Amino acid sequence: MTPEKLKDIAVAALEDIKAVDIRVLNVSGMTSVTDFMIVAGGTSARHVRSLVDSVVVKAKESGVVPVGVEGEQHGQWALVDLGDVVVHIMLPEMRDFYQLEKLWSFDAREQRI
Repeated sequence: MTPEKLKDIAVAALEDIKAVDIRVLNVSGMTSVTDFMIVAGGTSARHVRSLVDSVVVKAKESGVVPVGVEGEQHGQWALVDLGDVVVHIMLPEMRDFYQLEKLWSFDAREQRI
């Protein structure tokens, strides 16, 4: 599956569960670790966990097994590693503190969803 298609699947999974302020960063020219980084917000720890579950289920339905999932137990900041796409789902206070979009968007082509 192409990184672009995988990105679209992850974004659709986030939109299905009403993620807040979804941002897609094309970091393919900045790192060899991944092609796309998606940053999205959740409104509560439960919402963050639901968003993680949605991304994981949609990826698996498409034949992609996540490389790893971190942080879903606490629900403040969770990461879903799909290989070519890395999804960060954060509570607003974590997102404001770490400002991943600002860190990675210096040269990245950012898409606001």
